[in-house]
Amino acid sequence: MRSDAHGAVDYDTPYLQAAVAVFAELADPVRMKIILALRETEMSVNHLADVVDGSSESVLDQLTRLGAAGIVLAHDQGSGVFYRLANEHVADLAISGVLQAQHAAS
Repeated sequence: MRSDAHGAVDYDTPYLQAAVAVFAELADPVRMKIILALRETEMSVNHLADVVDGSSESVLDQLTRLGAAGIVLAHDQGSGVFYRLANEHVADLAISGVLQAQHAAS
């Protein structure tokens, strides 16, 4: 069942290109892991690197890219920088992508 917000979006939206850019950011396994990891809490680069099994440098590169796309936000806290999702919508997209993949595989 569609919500009212879903019904208000159609193929002629002025946000189509921006939406395509969001999907382009989701088209990477490390960025997807980062988005899924940040959906319930904020984390430092080092914590995210541990979670996604990557180097701090590569995770920081991906966070910079996600930040430029408006998907994550950074803020200083004490002696470090912490990252969080800008809003819940991209997490919903990431979860829906995983659920679609599960559905297609079954």
